[in-house]
Order: sequence, then C-alpha cells, then structure tokens
Amino acid sequence: MRMYDIVIRGGTVIDPEGGLVTVANVAARDGVIVRVTREEIPPCESAEFIDATGKVVSPGFIDIHAHVDGYEYSARCMALQGVTTTIGGNCGISPFPIGAFLDEIDAKGFPINQGMFVGHSFMLREKVGAVNRYAPATRDQIAQMCDLAEQALSEGALGISFGLEYSPGTSWEEIVRLARVAARYGKLVAVHARADGWGGPGAFREAIRITEETGAPLQVSHVAYMVGMGMMAEGLSVLDDAVERGLDVTADSGLYHAFATFVGSAVFDDWPQKYGASFEDLTIATGSHAGARCDRDLFYRLREEEPEAVVVAFVGREDEIPQALSRPYMMVSSDGGVGSPKPGTGHPQDAGTFPKLFSRYVREEGRLTLLEAVRRVTALPAKRLGLVTKGTIRPGADADIVVFDPKRIKDRSDYPGFGVPDVPPDGIEYVVVNGVLVVDRGHIVEGARPGRSVRRQNSIWEYPPDDSTRPF
Repeated sequence: MRMYDIVIRGGTVIDPEGGLVTVANVAARDGVIVRVTREEIPPCESAEFIDATGKVVSPGFIDIHAHVDGYEYSARCMALQGVTTTIGGNCGISPFPIGAFLDEIDAKGFPINQGMFVGHSFMLREKVGAVNRYAPATRDQIAQMCDLAEQALSEGALGISFGLEYSPGTSWEEIVRLARVAARYGKLVAVHARADGWGGPGAFREAIRITEETGAPLQVSHVAYMVGMGMMAEGLSVLDDAVERGLDVTADSGLYHAFATFVGSAVFDDWPQKYGASFEDLTIATGSHAGARCDRDLFYRLREEEPEAVVVAFVGREDEIPQALSRPYMMVSSDGGVGSPKPGTGHPQDAGTFPKLFSRYVREEGRLTLLEAVRRVTALPAKRLGLVTKGTIRPGADADIVVFDPKRIKDRSDYPGFGVPDVPPDGIEYVVVNGVLVVDRGHIVEGARPGRSVRRQNSIWEYPPDDSTRPF
C-alpha cells in the first residue's frame, strides 16, 4: 500500500525557519509534507522515491522579483534552477484583472506556483488613461487607480508594485494614495526606484518615505541593478538606516552586474550620458536582433521600431554584489523573464541566478553559509510575502522541495553575444512542486503542471498582526 506520493530519503534537510540542518527522510502526500523523520520508509510505500544521500533537501526557492507572469517557457527555466514559486507583476507591469489571471493558472496548471503584485506604472496608469509617462495622473485618475488596486488586492494580489523609473512623471500623491491601499491590509509595496546610478541612493530615500508616511511594508527591488555601478555602499547605508530606525523595509538583489530592460523605456532616455557609457555597452537580448552588439544607429532604430526589445546594459560592477548580500534583510531575486524571452534569448539571470548563489557565493567564496543562503531564497521571502505554508520543510508545509548537489551546483548561462542565456544549470537534480516532480535528474518532466496561484487574502492590519510579514 502506498502511503505517500513522494519520499526523499537520506538527504541533508535544511529548514531555515527552524535553523535546522540535519539528515532525515521527507515524505509528502496530497501536496503537503506529512513527515520529516529518521524512520526508514520502504520504496514500496511511495509513488516516487528519491535517494538524496549526500544531497541538500531544501524548501523550494521563492523568487520575490521576476517577470514570469504566466509565460510557460520562463517558468520552465525557473523550475530548472530550483524555483518553485515566482512572484510577478513587478516594476509596475502586471496583467489585469489579477483574479482572472490567477484563476487561469489554477484552471490550466503551471510548471511552478505563481503569485502576483498589481502593477501601477504600466497597468493601472494605462487602465485609467494616464498613458503619458512623463505626466502625473489627475486626481480622478488616482482615485480610479486606487479602486482598481483595491479590487486586485481583494482578488489575492500580494501587494502593489511601482516602476517609477519607467514612469518618471508619477506624482508623490499618486504613490502615497496607492500605498495607503496596500498599507490598510499590511501588503507589500514593491518599488523599482525612480532613478538608478548616481541618482539611486536618493531614489531609495524617496521609496523609504512611502513607509514613513503610510506604514506600508516596503520591498526595494533589485538593488544591484539600481546602485551597483559604484554607489552600492551609499545605497545600502540608506537602507541600513531605515532598518535600524525600525521601519518596515527589506530589499532584494540580483547577482549579475548587467541589467536588462526594454530599449524603448524611459530608463534609456538619456543614454549614454547617464552612465558615462557607450552604445556598444548594450547587447540585444530579445527580438529580431537578439545576440547583436548595439551601436548608435541600431539603438535608435530599436527605440523607434522595436521598443519592447530587451537590451542588456553592461554598466555595473560585479565586485559590489557581495556588499548587497552582506545585509541580512537582502533577499536574492532574478528579475528573470523580462520580455518573455524565447529559447536561446534573454539574460543569464533567467536560468542561472539561484545556482550562482550557491556555487559562487557559498561554495567558492564563502560569503554566506549554506543555511543562510537557503534562508535568503526561501524562509525570508515567504515570511515577507505572508506565505505561511512555504519556505520551510516541516509537516503541514507545502511540498515545494529542491534537491541539489552542493558540490556540483553551478550556473552555466551567459550573456547574449557571449554565450547562451538559457542553458540549464548543473547540480539541480529534483524539483518538487505541490508534491509532484517537475524536474527529474536535471530535466523537465514534460506535461507536469502542478503549480497553482499564490494568493493572500485581505485582512485589516492590526498591531501586533497575527501573520506579520516583518522577517526580523
């Protein structure tokens, strides 16, 4: 008689919620972990039986800042690097209505779990007719956006995201009134700050004012892509000060020095003067010129003819990434899936972020312990998002599990024009989503779609909250 759907035997179980690293067997049934035990469980008692001896058994990785947003290929790339839950709708970009989007995920299934923010700077502004990104919304438009945001949060959205650099005309009134909607329910406000580079630290200060004035918990997005160009220390000091003052502020960062975004966006309005860079510091990641190095003529042609093409900007400093990782409030995020890349295109973050964390910053450089690295991509984002059944390996938790070889795990993806951006990593051996294998011995299980929507219902914030999202 089969008592379990899946048993993972003899691995080194890491439960960051309890600070536990130990050898045990993990058994799951009906999408839920039911036992963590040293009792021997015979293979005949389980439909799937995995020998994890010498391997790490971790909660599934949670990517708090990505752009998978329902795109199948991007989700497969995420699964192959150990992500079992992706949070989309970031940088102000989201589908709408959120409820219908999440219902479709549940109806059709998906390779991994998908949660969503509702996006302001593209979606909500577009819905109310505030389409000029250089002009503030009117008071009537702001009121309409607040109503739409309220609807999205009631449908399970995890918070509101702003992409202020993409919509530079956004007024402070716009930001604060929308943030108050999220604050009412203690849901996150995720902010791609209004400026990067030398304007980044000041833009972080503006983001922190959101929490100061509304109480909304703040997530500062992809820090390395905002201040990792020589001003990381100053940017982190702004965040450190906010955390030390007790403000409800956390952040996430990618692990690459070159960011990727749409060539037609306001980010590139003053290129190359803003960074002291050249047109040749850009490579094309998606679209008809994917893999090509940019030049002046191609840059302006793309801005006019293919504004949704994604370009990679080599303006950052890789030596500043460890500074971001040194902060205990810093989660790791991929920013993956920008522009819904097709096979062979995109950015190495799409396929390599989480393996890179464990290969370079844990095994090779020792910047983080294995336990702490797991915490940054599991328990910490789960707590921040209010996902009480994720980010842990204990009975009653969702059976979202990654089995990886700590000696072999390594990213293999590279920047377009230099290599292949979506090469799967080494060392991620098994990935389980809701008790179902989606990666088996490093390969996608075709047809496996056990992923479901991740929602958090509204409840008025009270102190002390029953399910506080403050991680420390």
